[in-house]
Amino acid sequence: MGEKKGFFKRLAEGLTKTRDNIVAGIDAVFSGFSKIDDEFYEEIEEILVMGDLGVKAASSIIENLKARVKEEHIKDPSACRQLLINSIKEQMESGEAAYRFEQERSVVLVIGVNGVGKTTTIGKLAGKLKDQGKKVVIAAADTFRAAAGEQLSEWAARAGVEMIGGQEGADPASVVYDAVAAAKARNADVLLCDTAGRLHNKKNLMEELKKINRILEREYDQAYRETLVVLDATTGQNALNQARQFSEAADITGIVLTKMDGTAKGGIAVAIQSELGIPVKYIGVGESIDDLQKFDSEQFVNALFQRPEEGTE
Repeated sequence: MGEKKGFFKRLAEGLTKTRDNIVAGIDAVFSGFSKIDDEFYEEIEEILVMGDLGVKAASSIIENLKARVKEEHIKDPSACRQLLINSIKEQMESGEAAYRFEQERSVVLVIGVNGVGKTTTIGKLAGKLKDQGKKVVIAAADTFRAAAGEQLSEWAARAGVEMIGGQEGADPASVVYDAVAAAKARNADVLLCDTAGRLHNKKNLMEELKKINRILEREYDQAYRETLVVLDATTGQNALNQARQFSEAADITGIVLTKMDGTAKGGIAVAIQSELGIPVKYIGVGESIDDLQKFDSEQFVNALFQRPEEGTE
């Protein structure tokens, strides 16, 4: 429980600025309005949008809130606080099927631009899967960035998993081809592929991903496919735009949000899920291997609405 508690505390601390932006504003509305009217809802919606929850999420949260207020015949604005919290939680549900790749033979493509913590995320994910008793192989198919291979091999060594590739300038598709062969030979449960994160040249990226996908379909069609995009939460709306562009290039099945411990833009987790219909599956709040955790909407929204010292109840 200790690691979880530490994680919650860091998450809550990381969301301090978001909390100050959103919660202070919302509480002011709750105490400032004597009746629930259109203006009351508009104020709350505006605060949610300003908190990086995005227009789409904010409006569906408000719709949900209105329906509940009507259903439960609520007259007092302050009685809406918990309803609002529940409504945000509902926006975030990702469902049980989200981690299917952990249960069966799978290949996980990890995409993301440089600097978002992609390599670190793969290393941590490899460590987590290994701790669950899984056999993991890593494919270092981000051959564009010189240090990516070295960095990844350090993580692979730390996690005690095998890594294929890592030569700068190698053809990413051939690295994946070799890695598939290795994964089959070792009877690996999960093949984790670090793929290039070049967005400024989307055409190249699309071609590369298509090539990788063709190889996986041909050579490893028995493996379940998961494609995760790693985004830096501190970049807010920019992270949303990246997710949108990547989803045009690949069939994205989940989001990993890193740097949640230093962000004023925590609401972006809600926006991405709502705008793109892609669930946030993991969040990272620091450097150590325990700092990557499965995204728990309940925990996230609680951390968003309470101070770290209020505990986790």
